[in-house]
Amino acid sequence: MLRPLLQVTAAVSALALVPIASGAMASVDTQSYRQLDMFMEVFNRVKANYVEKVDDEKLVKGAIQGMLAALDPHSSYADGLDFDNLKIQTDGNYGGLGLSVTQENGAVKVIAPTEDTPAARAGMKSGDFITHLDGKFIVGGSLDEAIEQMRGKPGTKITLTVVRPGAEKPLTFVLVREIIVQKPVKWEVKGNVGYININTFTAQTGADTIRAIQEIDKKLGRKPLGYIVDLRDNGGGLLSEAIAVSDVFLSHGEIVSQRGREKADIERYYAESMVPGDLARGLPVVVLVDSGSASASEIVAGAIQDHHRGLVMGVRSFGKGSVQSILQMGDRAALRLTTARYYTPSGHSVQEGGIRPDLVVPQISDKDYKDRPVVREADLRRHLINSDKVDDNVLEEDVATDPRFSQTAEQLKKQGIEDFQLHYALQTIARLGSKPQVASKNR
Repeated sequence: MLRPLLQVTAAVSALALVPIASGAMASVDTQSYRQLDMFMEVFNRVKANYVEKVDDEKLVKGAIQGMLAALDPHSSYADGLDFDNLKIQTDGNYGGLGLSVTQENGAVKVIAPTEDTPAARAGMKSGDFITHLDGKFIVGGSLDEAIEQMRGKPGTKITLTVVRPGAEKPLTFVLVREIIVQKPVKWEVKGNVGYININTFTAQTGADTIRAIQEIDKKLGRKPLGYIVDLRDNGGGLLSEAIAVSDVFLSHGEIVSQRGREKADIERYYAESMVPGDLARGLPVVVLVDSGSASASEIVAGAIQDHHRGLVMGVRSFGKGSVQSILQMGDRAALRLTTARYYTPSGHSVQEGGIRPDLVVPQISDKDYKDRPVVREADLRRHLINSDKVDDNVLEEDVATDPRFSQTAEQLKKQGIEDFQLHYALQTIARLGSKPQVASKNR
């Protein structure tokens, strides 16, 4: 089964689960075997002569990782905890405590507990330092090992010893693991506008987007003036869910095409394959994107833009136009391999260039928005080159200053504006929503 994943980070792109293809092995020619002989010669010399003993598993895993790293930034090999993280990104749930953690000076620090999870209900807080797990001292140990120990079978217990800044003595929490369901979609009503924030594309994103529209309508008792779909800092996820979200707002037509190595290897995906009609009923739609909007996010923005179904607003997106397929390599290992490029309905490849907004609106409510380093696909080593030759002006447009957005973050804050892009989107929907809307099937 092929399960495309569209995501930017090596951890959270487009994914596909496929069986290992044995037929392709038949095409290995004589030159390939010569190269494999060379590899084995190097392998044996390292085993025999390296200053310290090295086990086979370490050498083979390093060789696999090096081979994939030589291809592009998104192909990789995942096993153990990396494989678990990949599964969480696609499935959207895991057995655990509901904690986001990082490592600081060798200690495991809580970034935040997830709402309505064992950790949150027990009273754990952002800034807590976890020093012991089941009585074992973990400071100075591996963050991955700590995470792996905190995850586990739902219904099982684990004891956390926590040092909290300001507390006189360490705190003890006995937690019972649960299935932690990530929430890829959050919604609220802002004025008379429906706001839908999509933070990732897991197996639930399409259904949750439909539910968000239904709940917005229910809360208002009618349809809103329009909808804002916030895809900022959304690194991507499953291709199927990008199609499902696009389908929510499109009545018909192509959403995206996927093109492999051969010219004839083209697969197209259309609206109304999952959702009948346009659930937003032709009301105004604004899609917010930024430099962190990648892959699956760019598919949604590109489909809505190409069909003139809504306005894409913000700044140029990340520019990841490739699809990774996940090939299972055992019970807890998988090969993540770039197998195709994707194109928007107009035949545009976002690779390198990204999605250019219809309305360029910088986030001027951030004090450092001009000076903050921005990394996009085109900045990554060994990124795929756009075969359509991206115009350099597209890649350099971020350096231009727009005189329309001259207010400072301090001036905006005095007006109560914390998120200028969202504020601008709300104003735009208000203007568009006040005009008579005519439902059209030709979008």
